[in-house]
Amino acid sequence: MNICVFLSAADLDERYTRPAREFAELLGKGGHTLVWGGSDVGLMKVVADGVEEAGGRLVGVSVGFLGASVRERADEMVIAKDLAERKALLLAKSDAVVIMVGGTGTLDEATEILELKKHGMHDKPVVLLNTAGFYDGLKEQFVRMDREGFLPLPLTELVFFAEEAVGALAYLEESVGVR
Repeated sequence: MNICVFLSAADLDERYTRPAREFAELLGKGGHTLVWGGSDVGLMKVVADGVEEAGGRLVGVSVGFLGASVRERADEMVIAKDLAERKALLLAKSDAVVIMVGGTGTLDEATEILELKKHGMHDKPVVLLNTAGFYDGLKEQFVRMDREGFLPLPLTELVFFAEEAVGALAYLEESVGVR
């Protein structure tokens, strides 16, 4: 399975890097492919290294203005013309999406993926990996949107909230039908 992971390129505390390494190891050992932003810095590097070390494949999609941080060794690397094309390529190359901790770029990617799913533009499973409660506030907001009728489909059909890596990958494998 090709799993797109949206996440930060920042150097982060161990409470975020440890669970990211765990997810990466599970992904690689499961024979899955990481589809990610192509960066070789911060949390993106942690996950790419972990997948590679565990035997998984790497498919990167970067963008020209981030060229200085592009990972040199990947099974495939595409350079998009802009961020919009990058997001479209990341989604097109994946069977499922995982949203890990990140800043405004990650939040932008997450909301666009969910908006596209809401409108039936894709039906790929989406997991929000809520490492160390990072997305508790966002989860609360989504629950409120669902409860008050702002979502045209149930929240459970839009996104799955996982508290740990093993639960995230199990949900994806079940959703996609991987054994």
